[in-house]
Amino acid sequence: MESSLWGVLTLITFCLTLVLAAIGSIYVQRLRTRPSLPISEQIDSAFAIVKKVRKGQPLSDDELVYARQIVADRSSPMAFCLPGTLFMLGSFYVFGSLYHLHGARASERTFLGVIPMLAATNLTLRLISSARLKKRLTNM
Repeated sequence: MESSLWGVLTLITFCLTLVLAAIGSIYVQRLRTRPSLPISEQIDSAFAIVKKVRKGQPLSDDELVYARQIVADRSSPMAFCLPGTLFMLGSFYVFGSLYHLHGARASERTFLGVIPMLAATNLTLRLISSARLKKRLTNM
């Protein structure tokens, strides 16, 4: 019974990984085909603009347009599919390892999938913090 539970969870996470990866690839393709702004060609321009928005520093018109674009990109629901895919890959590894053991005692290797899950959680929190900048941009 326990082995079949891990097998079902493995299949579910595999299917979710494929769905999230497909949506994430559509999102990335949309971003790649969109015309870029001249300010976006500079190195670390996104980091510098977001830093200015967080501190409440004044922005030029080009920087304001770019800041709105960055915040819109990072707050899109499709953007959350990228860390979601990474999280599901880690879950797939953990559940697949537990299914493969057939009830035997799990080792440390089984839980290596937790590392991408933690990375995906960190990325999601960063996307959420960038999405919160929408309020500051409307006030600017």
